[in-house]
Amino acid sequence: MQNNENKVALVSGANTGVGFQIAKALVENGYIVYLGSRDLKKGEAATEKLGGSAKAIQLDITNSDSINSAVKIVEKEHGYLTLLVNNAAISHAGLSGRTMEEVLGAQRASIAPLSELKAVWDTNVFGTLALTQAFLPLLHKSDNSRIVTVSSALGSLGNNSNPENPYRSNFDAVYGASKTALNGIFLSLAIELEDTPIKVHLVSPGFTATALNNFQGTDSVEEGSKEPIRVALAENLPNGSFTGPANFSGKDNVLPW
Repeated sequence: MQNNENKVALVSGANTGVGFQIAKALVENGYIVYLGSRDLKKGEAATEKLGGSAKAIQLDITNSDSINSAVKIVEKEHGYLTLLVNNAAISHAGLSGRTMEEVLGAQRASIAPLSELKAVWDTNVFGTLALTQAFLPLLHKSDNSRIVTVSSALGSLGNNSNPENPYRSNFDAVYGASKTALNGIFLSLAIELEDTPIKVHLVSPGFTATALNNFQGTDSVEEGSKEPIRVALAENLPNGSFTGPANFSGKDNVLPW
C-alpha cells in the first residue's frame, strides 16, 4: 500500500459519449486518465481534444490479450490504479441502422436470438468483469481506490416490477437484463471488498442520447453524464451504491436494485 500522489484512472469506451465526458471531467480534476478505446486511432483523436494528462490506450474488453496489455502499460507507467470506470457497453449485436424500438422489439425474451444475447452479455457482463478482475491487483496498490461501473436504471428489477414505471416496457432480455446481471455481479464484488480500501459503485446515466439507443434518448450526453461524473469524482460515497439521475430514482439519487 502506498500514499499515491497522482490519481490515475482508466475509463473503458472513452473515445465518445458518456465515457468521453467522464474522462474529460477527470482530466479537469487533476487525474492522469487512460482513455480505453477498441480503435486506438479514435482514442488518440479523443485525447487530442482533451489534452493535458489524457492518454489513449487500446482496449477491447472482450479480448484477454488487449486487457492484459492495458494492465501492463498502466503497471509499468504508474504501478497502481486509483479509479477504474467501466463504461464500455453495447446495446445489441444485430443489424445496424434500426430504431431503438425495433432493437428492443427484437430482444424480447420470447424471441431474442441466443447468439445475440450471448454477444451482448459477453461485452456488458463478462467483458466488464474480466477487465475489473485484471485491474484489481493495481487497485489494491492504491490507498483510496474505486470501481465505478456505468449500468442503467433499465436493469433495476425494483423499477421494472413497478407497473407505474413508464419505461417498464423497454426491459428486454438482451440489453436490459445484461445490466441486471451486471448489477448483481458488482454488488457481489462490493460485498467481497467491503473490508478493503476499494469501493464499488454502480451508476445510471439515465435516458441519454448516445449510439447505444440510436441517439433517441431524451437527455443530451452532457446532461446524462452528470451523475456518472459525480460518482466518478466522489471519494466518500458508501460502498455498494447504485444511483441515477433524480428523475429515475428516489431519495439521494438512490436506485432500487
